[in-house]
Amino acid sequence: MIKDMTQDEINLYIIKTLKENKKAEFESIVDELQPYDLAKIYEELPEKHRARFLLFLQFDLLADLMEELPKLEQLELLNLLGIEKSSKVLDLMDNDDLAILLNELSPEKKDSLLSGMKQEESSAVKGIMNYPPETAGRIMTNRFVWIRDYFTVKEAVEKFKTFAEFAESINYIYVIDEARNLVGVVSYRDLLLAEPEEKIRTIMYERVISVTVTTDQEVVARTAERYDFLAVPVVDDNNVLVGIVTVDDIIDVVIKEANEDIEKLSATGKSIDFETKMFVAAARRLPWLILLLFIGLISGRIISSFEDTLQKVVALAFFMPMIAGMTGNTGTQSLAVVVRGLISHDIDRGVIIRLITRELGVGLTIGITCALLIFIIAYIWQGNLILGAVVGCSLFFTLIIGTLAGTIIPLILYRLKIDPAVASGPLITTLNDIFSLLIYFGIATMFLQHLR
Repeated sequence: MIKDMTQDEINLYIIKTLKENKKAEFESIVDELQPYDLAKIYEELPEKHRARFLLFLQFDLLADLMEELPKLEQLELLNLLGIEKSSKVLDLMDNDDLAILLNELSPEKKDSLLSGMKQEESSAVKGIMNYPPETAGRIMTNRFVWIRDYFTVKEAVEKFKTFAEFAESINYIYVIDEARNLVGVVSYRDLLLAEPEEKIRTIMYERVISVTVTTDQEVVARTAERYDFLAVPVVDDNNVLVGIVTVDDIIDVVIKEANEDIEKLSATGKSIDFETKMFVAAARRLPWLILLLFIGLISGRIISSFEDTLQKVVALAFFMPMIAGMTGNTGTQSLAVVVRGLISHDIDRGVIIRLITRELGVGLTIGITCALLIFIIAYIWQGNLILGAVVGCSLFFTLIIGTLAGTIIPLILYRLKIDPAVASGPLITTLNDIFSLLIYFGIATMFLQHLR
């Protein structure tokens, strides 16, 4: 019915069915929509139509809608639905998503909603909320299919079918023993290719890649990426299977961690997006900028110390912004490479030595190329061979220092168990400004008598 409609046409059509109270027609439309599209329609819907829109939706679609909405919209939706209806919707939500949502509520509201849920679901959610933030236990779901190794393939497929609606992922069946220890895994593809009467123990993989409940969520994402998993099993300290982390949650982790690193690299600290209020955004940026302001004063002090040099050779001032800017740029480039590498690679002494050696080589190559280029430009512009050499040599040394600073500082922080992304771009740039000005004016002062 809606395959040839644009999004605006679908929105108008849904409003029309709501106005005319055509529930059957409304349901035939929303059945063809993805949860994301359903959420977008709800967000763009005029306030006066939202109550009926929610009234027309089945509980399973309400749960899908809830999972796709931003936090504020989720909280608003809970208020609109009321405690009784909200509890039924929460029963159908993925437990990991529900745990995140409930953390935003007051203890009284949280307890009220949990008490209205099914005992099994509320217990599972409470269990997830007890794990530390940003761990496998906090983002896992208990909705998975398990079997015993003495099952036949036919019996496993039958159980698969029975729990297909319950399970969040149907790509794998996990094999457990009588103590619920994880002992094997079978993919759905393996089941399709095996003979119906074949025992699961003969086709399962016994070397199961898993994570523990306290494993950092970044490590979970890295595990899924390395092995191309669509879900990663989660076990406790006794190897008891307690949940799985599915690929949709892994993607969320990757995006979240990337955004956090970008925020730190840009020295914005906490999250700032299009919806952040003006004064909140300013308050989150100010601490870093004030710190950098005072560090930047050192640059001014350096320039004033070499005032005599500048007065005697005014042409030096022309190249000063270029020297400082190029040093900061190359430092920021190296910083980005290192932070990205620390996220995706295991770091040991050999890797660190190779990285520093590589970046030193990069700095030398960039330094020689840019130094020769600026030497030619300075000589042609001023007709002074010594000036060209001073500017070229200064740029050469500062680019090497900038590259190494952007490489070594995050590695030092990493070794000190500090998030390397806090070595933010502006901080590296400011420090490199200081180094570059000291080198530039130091070399210029040494050759001052040849520059005049």
